[in-house]
Amino acid sequence: MSSIRQEKVATLLKRELAVIFQRDSRNLFEGAFITVTHVRVSPDLSVARVHLSFLPVASQSSDDILEVVKSKTSAIRGLLGKQVGKQLRIVPELHFYLDDSLDFAEEIDDLLKD
Repeated sequence: MSSIRQEKVATLLKRELAVIFQRDSRNLFEGAFITVTHVRVSPDLSVARVHLSFLPVASQSSDDILEVVKSKTSAIRGLLGKQVGKQLRIVPELHFYLDDSLDFAEEIDDLLKD
């Protein structure tokens, strides 16, 4: 169970990361459309688990884009620190994960149709 503070920080991080991914996707992420679907913050606010959904460009898979995002974690954290530096004392360490809930829901829907 998460506290109110964890939920507020998670919402702030989700909003600011969405802006970063929207604004800098052409330069940092090779033009892929990245959506922040879910953010969970540890109780001590030091680690944030960020779940992402991708709409990749034709030549890349979702796993490739996730690796690009993971390789740019320090740059993303730096940009995030500039945005939330006044609200948070310490910018959490970011861990990125692929959100496959849409694929799972689509698979279940296909099974139900059969």
